[in-house]
Amino acid sequence: MKKKVIISWSSGKDSTLTLIRLLENPDYEVVALYTTHVANEVPFQVTPLSVVQMQADLVDLPLITIELPTVFPANNEYQHLVANGLKECGIEFDSVAFGDMFCNGIVDYRKSYIEKAGWECVFPLIGQSSRDLAEEIISLGIETILVTTDGTQLDNQFCGKVYTKLIAQLPIEVDPCGENGEFHSLVVSAPCFKGSIQLSEMQIEKQQRFTHLRYNASVLQN
Repeated sequence: MKKKVIISWSSGKDSTLTLIRLLENPDYEVVALYTTHVANEVPFQVTPLSVVQMQADLVDLPLITIELPTVFPANNEYQHLVANGLKECGIEFDSVAFGDMFCNGIVDYRKSYIEKAGWECVFPLIGQSSRDLAEEIISLGIETILVTTDGTQLDNQFCGKVYTKLIAQLPIEVDPCGENGEFHSLVVSAPCFKGSIQLSEMQIEKQQRFTHLRYNASVLQN
């Protein structure tokens, strides 16, 4: 019997690749996506919840939204909110999947509250080469746009650019998947989408450290 899995969804390329991997895995049935948000935006990507809902609709999966009080709540508060949000979602599931790549203690951290609640933790991308994963993202046709850049690690000129067109231009010290927080992405088209998201009225919002892409979004059905 397939295990029912909910995917942690950031709106970016890593969670989209995780979704594709699990859709192709005969051991799992993807039953929902979940996202955390602050003031109706996904932290870091600053993706509006309305756009995350567009993505969920395009992959024909329910979206569970879990509100956080701040971008960086205390660990125990964050874990409590996520576990409770999943428990109360009304969807039957066995596992929770994450798009983490680096073996930097994140697996133990996720397990500390997910397994404690009685669910399996799944990490389809963990420990794999960022370069290989970047090439897979591109080869699969996952179209993603950089919507946030961290100016301490990457020049803000990259914000708003299409990932496939800029990856070769990234400085050598920047992880190809932005796993050190150099950048965050928004997926607008993917093989698992039943359409695409079109961005318009795009504006670059520069802050002291971070630069964000602001935009209007609409769905284009296939």
